[in-house]
Amino acid sequence: MPMPRWWGHINKRVFNPLSIAGGKRPVLVHVGRVSGATYRTPLDAHPVDGGYLFILVYGSRSDWVQNILAADGARLRVDGKEMELAAPRLVGKDEAFQALSDEVARPPRLLRITEFLRMDLATG
Repeated sequence: MPMPRWWGHINKRVFNPLSIAGGKRPVLVHVGRVSGATYRTPLDAHPVDGGYLFILVYGSRSDWVQNILAADGARLRVDGKEMELAAPRLVGKDEAFQALSDEVARPPRLLRITEFLRMDLATG
């Protein structure tokens, strides 16, 4: 796992609420797979052909990733607009880097990030 889980808990409780309140970052809205509660997670959302790519800084076992995979989708709010995302799937770094534009900085090798989440814009 690239980043320690304890840092994720600090982010979840301290920095994420501040980031959401600031209103400048993309926010992924998803439903808890056990609780059924609605959660909002601020993330870097990288547009790719037909959807978005998310860098899994804490790995694919993160609660928000597991929630989205279980629900088979989520909503993404970017610049005040909300869109439906579907068909979530884990992809490796080769596929992720190929999909990302050249302007997007790749995660540092030091973090050893090998998993990414890709989702398509829902049609209809």
